[in-house]
Amino acid sequence: MDTPQVDRIAADPNYQLLKSRRSRFGWTLSIIMLIVYYGYVLFIAFGKELLAMPIGSSVITWGIPAGFGVIVFTILITGFYVQRANREFDELTEKVKREALK
Repeated sequence: MDTPQVDRIAADPNYQLLKSRRSRFGWTLSIIMLIVYYGYVLFIAFGKELLAMPIGSSVITWGIPAGFGVIVFTILITGFYVQRANREFDELTEKVKREALK
């Protein structure tokens, strides 16, 4: 790709919008995921008594569903990113590609 085309793409308002939205969304989801993950780790470190308590009269403790919840949350947040990428980011990417081919 030649330099004038790269400069033209970088100056494209759709590219700027795509870059800022995708970056902001990615960082937001990353921060949320870090809060959930490290919150779980801190909960393990400082809330051992609660996590070790059995659920009702079973042998399963509260730590099992809490850990499972972190895994499910990870899957959901990934699906949320993919849904938004398919709906919004792909559309903006196509606009940038159409402008680049002109």
